[in-house]
Amino acid sequence: MRASVFHGAGDVRLEEVPDPRPREGEVLLRVLRSGMCGTDATEWSVGPRTFPVATPHPVTGHVGPMVLGHEFVGEVVDPGGSALAAGDVVASGAGVWCGRCRRCAEGRTNLCERYWTLGLNAPGGMAELVAVPEQTLRPVPEGLELDAAGLAQPLAVGLHAARRSGVRDGDRVVMTGAGAIGSFVLAGLSSLARAEVTVVDFAGPRLDRATRLGAARVVPAGPEADEQLREAAASAPVDVVIEASGAPGRLQAALELVRPGGTVLQVGLPKQRQEVDVFTTVMREIDVVTTLAHVCDADLAAALTLLHESDLAHEVLDSVHPLEAVPAQLERLAAGELHGKVLIDPTRVA
Repeated sequence: MRASVFHGAGDVRLEEVPDPRPREGEVLLRVLRSGMCGTDATEWSVGPRTFPVATPHPVTGHVGPMVLGHEFVGEVVDPGGSALAAGDVVASGAGVWCGRCRRCAEGRTNLCERYWTLGLNAPGGMAELVAVPEQTLRPVPEGLELDAAGLAQPLAVGLHAARRSGVRDGDRVVMTGAGAIGSFVLAGLSSLARAEVTVVDFAGPRLDRATRLGAARVVPAGPEADEQLREAAASAPVDVVIEASGAPGRLQAALELVRPGGTVLQVGLPKQRQEVDVFTTVMREIDVVTTLAHVCDADLAAALTLLHESDLAHEVLDSVHPLEAVPAQLERLAAGELHGKVLIDPTRVA
């Protein structure tokens, strides 16, 4: 089969590789859509960081070049011993959990002690075929377009983040960063509570999209943005600040903006260590929360339902390309040239 294979920074190749052979509990899919995200772009730019290129992964045992793709939808080719049938169209959460450790018992399967992810720790879905553990699969609702279904996994990540924020009806929320993940978090917030959300990012398509997705107010990023937000917060205190940009200094700015007893949720991943004022944070009893991946049982089916019931996909999707285009699109993503999500269609001929 054809697959997009990572060999090193700036080195992703379209190759012929052996068809996957499903193991017990796995389903063979023909991939219909596969997305790329910031993790893929980081690996393209400065990797390998996550990929087990030189040392075998402790759970999967994979070592060497990696078939990319942890956001994908496919058609069942071989259901194995699962309850699925050939021809079913399903989305995968990609993250695999053991179901036996303490974190799994708590329902926090994204923190499983033996957690691993297709496309990061074992061959993924940026290929014509992929073998997938059944537990990660959820049926795509009838009538949901494939391009929309291809966004289910990153939307599940956004939904999980929104849940982690603890947002409630009537809350005033400020979110910095309105890229793809920020848009998914905003959609998650809108589905969970009636909150008043202000979104901060550079003027242009991202803020325009945030308004269409339900932001009550948008603020163009720049030297005056923090002062505008502080002035607004003086009369209308901010209950939750969501930092989804990963930009330097934004966590500290979030801590300064939120009300005493409020919550700051860190979503974006800074490239360097960040300094924060711990003393003031403690004295104002601010809850600092983080978020990682998603909980498949809680978030993936909910994401598919939200995509089915909304126009979110048309707002967030940038474009769809064949496998041959993966390196060029990774370069665009790493350069910050994309305002939305890119999907790969392995069935498409260049």
